[in-house]
Amino acid sequence: MSTLILATGNPHKAEEFAELLRPWSVAPLPDNVDLPPETGTTFAENALGKARAAAAGTGRACFGDDSGIAADALDGAPGVRSARFAGEDATDEENLALFRELVPAGSAVSYVCAIAYVDPRAGVEHVVEGRCTGTVAPEPRGEGGFGYDPIFVPDETEIARGRTVAELTPAEKGAISHRGIAARELLAWLGSRDR
Repeated sequence: MSTLILATGNPHKAEEFAELLRPWSVAPLPDNVDLPPETGTTFAENALGKARAAAAGTGRACFGDDSGIAADALDGAPGVRSARFAGEDATDEENLALFRELVPAGSAVSYVCAIAYVDPRAGVEHVVEGRCTGTVAPEPRGEGGFGYDPIFVPDETEIARGRTVAELTPAEKGAISHRGIAARELLAWLGSRDR
């Protein structure tokens, strides 16, 4: 198996993807490669922009992702603006506080993740998407995860059993999360190319 370069500056994502994409290795983006701003209107557009920039800057196979939360009560928002919901430099806590003000407990939500793979040597681009549906918890719970994890209760019951994503172990989260689903889609596609 080879090494894929992850087009992100987010250490949480790098850690998660290193686990999710085994047996592939995940290498960090070199400091001298700049990523474009997330100006796309879809997760796929943003993921592809990052992967293309990383591939152009390194000449190697890279992948980028974009993910976030979509609330039915907000017509799919914050969506691609999830990390900037409360403002351009908002913290996870600020984004979560604003979200809780606007979205009632029990509302339907989805976590969405798009992963784009770009290999400049082979001239290949491919995008996969994963989705995890759930509801908003009445109060934040759990110490794990990041972002909206403390209020996201997955619909999946066998593993989650009513817990928020922040209350799951990393292995449990990877088994049902939007990022885990998208990573498995990417692994299946990469495996089909090796045949």
